[in-house]
Amino acid sequence: MLLNTYEPWKFAFSQEETDFNNLKEGAWGIIGVPFDSTTSYHPGSRFGPIVVREASYGFEKYNTIFNTQLDNIFYDFGDVNVVFGNCKKTCDIIEDTVNELSDLKIKPLTIGGEHSLTIGVLNSLTKKYDDLTVVHLDAHRDLADTFIGELYSHASVMKRVHEMGVKELVQIGIRSASKEEEDFVKNQSNITTFKNNDVFHHLDNIEYYLSTIDTPIYLSIDMDVFDPSIAPTVGNPTPNGISYGHIEAILQTLSLKNVVGMDVVETAGDRLGDITAVSASKIIYDFLSLLLSLIHISEPTRPY
Repeated sequence: MLLNTYEPWKFAFSQEETDFNNLKEGAWGIIGVPFDSTTSYHPGSRFGPIVVREASYGFEKYNTIFNTQLDNIFYDFGDVNVVFGNCKKTCDIIEDTVNELSDLKIKPLTIGGEHSLTIGVLNSLTKKYDDLTVVHLDAHRDLADTFIGELYSHASVMKRVHEMGVKELVQIGIRSASKEEEDFVKNQSNITTFKNNDVFHHLDNIEYYLSTIDTPIYLSIDMDVFDPSIAPTVGNPTPNGISYGHIEAILQTLSLKNVVGMDVVETAGDRLGDITAVSASKIIYDFLSLLLSLIHISEPTRPY
């Protein structure tokens, strides 16, 4: 497997396992991608995998919001080797790594790093699932055909994903896009949009829509979907974003569906206690708590 030999700090409560023949089938496996070479505004997401993992040690095994206990097995395999300055080669390495995880019956949970890493993950998963729905939480559409002449970029990631033939792309929290991107969406029958104001005022409708998805789901969360007051250290902060309470409701809805992969990207902090890293880590912790727990009782705290 194309991973670094040194050991970054592993995500809290993850299982130690050196023999890949003993991995639990169907478990989740975390990989980090410390890559930010196509960043166009605020660099630093290459440090995301480290600071997000560090932040996980501030949580208890018991999740009081969801009344769940994070007891089941998941793994942290460390960081993928990246090729700095070469997004295409890095995505190829990610694809090969996710292929190996799939062969081991492990579901990938990827910590970025910039959003381009999703291309590598989905180059693998769209070959395994021919009816995949991608649920994409972001301030931006990321549907540029190219960005600064590059096909592989954080700004073109969802255009590349759409070209893979996914069944549907559901975009949530959108509040920034080019005219070309909006025109492209209008001409597509398989892109569904819930903008930031839809999240603010019609969250129940979004939850219902997600609950009706009957295909495998890949979940991609760009941390700039949050308002900068919640997640300031991201690649491209954009005002009037959603709150953490909105994410809690969406995670609980999706935890009841067939989610086959996930990423949390664009955390661009580089120090212990970074508020964006804490929120990114909490997303992973909450999601794993919901998916892996034997207790599945309470309603999430609603945003007001």
